[in-house]
Amino acid sequence: MQEQHVKVGYTFMVMASVVIILAGIKMAAVIIVPFLLALFLATILSPFYLWLKKLGMNEIFSLVIIVFFLLLVISSMITLIGNSVQDFSQNIPMYELKLRTDLQHMFEMLDQWGIHIPKKDILAMFHTNSVMHYIAGTLKSFGSLLTNSFMIILTVIFMLMEISQFTAKLSQTNIRGLTTLTQVSDKIKHYILLKALTSAATGIIITIILKIMGIHYAVLWGLLAFLLNFIPNIGSILAAIPAVLMALIQFNLTTALIVSGAYLAVNVLIGSILEPRILGKGLGLSTLIVFLSLIFWGWLLGPVGMLLSVPLTVMVKIALDTQPNTKWIATMLGSGGDTKAAGNA
Repeated sequence: MQEQHVKVGYTFMVMASVVIILAGIKMAAVIIVPFLLALFLATILSPFYLWLKKLGMNEIFSLVIIVFFLLLVISSMITLIGNSVQDFSQNIPMYELKLRTDLQHMFEMLDQWGIHIPKKDILAMFHTNSVMHYIAGTLKSFGSLLTNSFMIILTVIFMLMEISQFTAKLSQTNIRGLTTLTQVSDKIKHYILLKALTSAATGIIITIILKIMGIHYAVLWGLLAFLLNFIPNIGSILAAIPAVLMALIQFNLTTALIVSGAYLAVNVLIGSILEPRILGKGLGLSTLIVFLSLIFWGWLLGPVGMLLSVPLTVMVKIALDTQPNTKWIATMLGSGGDTKAAGNA
């Protein structure tokens, strides 16, 4: 009986500790988010950094090339997001009015066909706190994050410098757990790199299609498609919403449906055909856990947490899988067939 009370007390202590840790992470999100973004960038850039060193370039020159590339990309994104979001935000009242007018005409047409839907509830979405304001706010949050680029780039530099030394340090420890962790981190690195390439392909194709169709802010929507493609399952749906609404505002319902079809075709081609072939079974997370992790990390860390929801959840799963007492939780997080393989990779 006493032993049972001890176990219950231990469980409550663990739960209380988790709550305190999560509260601390949320309060320190201003510091943690740039660090996680730097880790994400370092993971993507590390193969190129090591490749440059293999070509015979010294460490300093390789880092200069990487930093120049990062500065070029980040400055381009800041310019694009800053100008486009400012223009987009100024035009939001006009867009909302046009949307409300188009929806009103659509409701009248549906009424003529005998289809009645709650008009007031739908039209209420396009007041002050509408989806348009949410889209603009999300884009502004990415833009404000990029303004911290100096600290992010500095952190990436130190992380890249540590990569070659970390392997040598690890080989001297002879600790089995650390070796396993390195193997798993290589798998996560492989996933993030390939996901970045497929997301870039998605963003480029979407931008070209929208440009051809004459949709406003085509490059901005392509960039959004690139970023949200890191969110499994529903990211591509979220990325399509602003472009479809813009097509409806600029042209008509037919054009909006064509844009929807284009997004669907691109995501089926890349997300359902190309990605499974090059990523294999992925990292062993169930679809439900992927969705819940999107909500959880988004609440905890904001938009960056949503982008990194899968790698972060996988890291938690791996950590739980290393301890016998928490291994069952890792099993529940897994997809079933490949859970053991992912844990022992």
